[in-house]
Amino acid sequence: MLRILSLVYLILFTTMLFSSPYIIVNLSEQKAYAIEDGYVLFEGRISSGKPGRETPEGEFRILQKKRYHRSNLWPRPKGGAQMPYMLRLTNTGIAMHLGYVPNKADSHGCIRLKQGFAQEMFDWAKVGTKVYVEGDADHYGKSTEDDDYAVIDFHN
Repeated sequence: MLRILSLVYLILFTTMLFSSPYIIVNLSEQKAYAIEDGYVLFEGRISSGKPGRETPEGEFRILQKKRYHRSNLWPRPKGGAQMPYMLRLTNTGIAMHLGYVPNKADSHGCIRLKQGFAQEMFDWAKVGTKVYVEGDADHYGKSTEDDDYAVIDFHN
């Protein structure tokens, strides 16, 4: 009986572990991916922090969601910049939000999302969703002969 309970616990635990939704932000690609059950649900272009104001790498959790938000930092000195569909990642001003997405890293450190993609991410993500920020925005658009390639399995 103990062996069966252990097996049931293992199956439930691994199912919960690998089915948890999460977000990957790839700074080198300037793209973000919504992942659930091991599949990319949707993806979109982003604009991360420009040189001198780089978006921090690491593992974060969405701390707060706010449909209508205004920055208390930008523009300096008093803030007021609109940050609709805001998903807060840090308590020091880094968030994902709707904004201008040129073909380069151009923000003050936040992760700007395109129109449509921002709304989809906001509706899908929950407070507590893990966000993995990785890569180097300096590598965006540059290729070398030693590029690694990967296949992403899209699931509809």
